[in-house]
Amino acid sequence: MTRSNRQHLLVGLTFIAPNFLAFLVFVAGPVVAGLALSFTQWDLLSAPRWVGINNYVALLTADNLFWLSLWNTVYYSLLTVPAGIVISLGLAIMMNMGLTGTNVYRTLFFIPVVASTVAVALAWKWFYNSEFGVLNWIIAWFGIPPQNWLTDTKWAMPAVALTVIWKTMGYNMVIFLAGLQDVPQSLHEAAAIDGANSWQRFWAITLPLLSPHLFFVLVISLIGAFQAFDMVYVMTGGGPGNATRVYNYYIWENAFQFFKMGYASAMAYILFLLVFSITLIQVRFLGRRTYYELG
Repeated sequence: MTRSNRQHLLVGLTFIAPNFLAFLVFVAGPVVAGLALSFTQWDLLSAPRWVGINNYVALLTADNLFWLSLWNTVYYSLLTVPAGIVISLGLAIMMNMGLTGTNVYRTLFFIPVVASTVAVALAWKWFYNSEFGVLNWIIAWFGIPPQNWLTDTKWAMPAVALTVIWKTMGYNMVIFLAGLQDVPQSLHEAAAIDGANSWQRFWAITLPLLSPHLFFVLVISLIGAFQAFDMVYVMTGGGPGNATRVYNYYIWENAFQFFKMGYASAMAYILFLLVFSITLIQVRFLGRRTYYELG
């Protein structure tokens, strides 16, 4: 290595050093510390006590709420991810048609994305209110009796899921819209000349060329669904009963209500393994089916 190359290397290392140190202190360090804590019993007051894999064994064999919270998270994901993708894609298609006022609609649909999660949750909590909520007022027009949307075990999770779909659909819409605008119009024109109708062109041209964006949105949406916490915390507090006690909310309870930091750390690492495995499966079986890899 020449003297000039060594100087350039030194300058480069100097510039990346602050970011690298911040990564070590605020990301890598806590990750390693959390893994170590998952093998201990620690209540924040006394010194951590090594218990080995006892936390993991207790989670998998003796904690019914662990399995319930995991199922609630899966249920929440099934409610939010498919519906969110379909609605966002439909909105993107409409925005791509060049309708009058498209820019205004794009802005309106994207506002919930940048809005405060707490503000959105409180607004929808009022919307669902069983006594003076707008939703019960609307369904009363159709002769449907008022419902306890957030205090009924049957409706609480769908109500939270609908709120999350409304808040996140604008982000997915923008991703899909960017993909739709990259689809060559010449392909649609050629297919139309060959006699293909709009539905056939969508399935044969638009959807395959949109596959990278669909894949990205699916992966990000599933990861986000398994990290659900804030909406549940504000709107239902995990209730009624345990109907909306999702996995992350149960981690928070163990860590900051029961002060079982080691137990909560073990839960966090199980969540990491679950999300990593699901993402790996998606990459393995769906990633290669996107059009840019088939070529």
